[in-house]
Amino acid sequence: MRAEKFDRAAEEFSKAVQNDPLFTIAHYFLGQAYGSQKRYADAIKAYQNCIEACRAIYALRQTNRFEAEKLRDEEIRELRDTISRMQHQGAGSGLALRATQLEQQLQTVENNKTSVETPFQPPAEVLLALGSAFFRENRLSEAESEWLAAIEVNPKLGEAHNNLAALYLMTGRFDESEREIKAAESNGYHVNPQLKEDLKKARAKR
Repeated sequence: MRAEKFDRAAEEFSKAVQNDPLFTIAHYFLGQAYGSQKRYADAIKAYQNCIEACRAIYALRQTNRFEAEKLRDEEIRELRDTISRMQHQGAGSGLALRATQLEQQLQTVENNKTSVETPFQPPAEVLLALGSAFFRENRLSEAESEWLAAIEVNPKLGEAHNNLAALYLMTGRFDESEREIKAAESNGYHVNPQLKEDLKKARAKR
């Protein structure tokens, strides 16, 4: 991934998830590798598999807490190692964005000492990525659904608000677009000024 050899990366991540179907970060990065190759249908499947792996670990927590916490600790360790490598060896905006997304995912995993009474929630960052893959496939209603789900899990996920703002502008829902722009900015996300300008022009033509 760091060398942007995405076909090789996809091959290695595919092997990883075959060896360990509950290796959630490998599913996630497989989706990232496919997305970088514009193989969005494959990316969608990888992200969906990531969510199902998370669901399986959640179910495991209910029946075998020791094994589940072991998997959780391994995931935290792998996330920390991956982020550290990206920060110390990477360059490029794409890699920086992936590192930021992984930091958010790490925080989610660290905070997720789920009790058996708590309903399952997929990681917001995976829902965000899944929505983006749907969007690239022009499956707009499914993209919207996943981004809304991401916000339900993490209302402060500014990128999801920003993506919804762009989608709502495309589909003529200007009030909703403006609302999401404000939500993105209030959560520290830098909204492209062109998006706000496009919304202003679209309103003027109405």
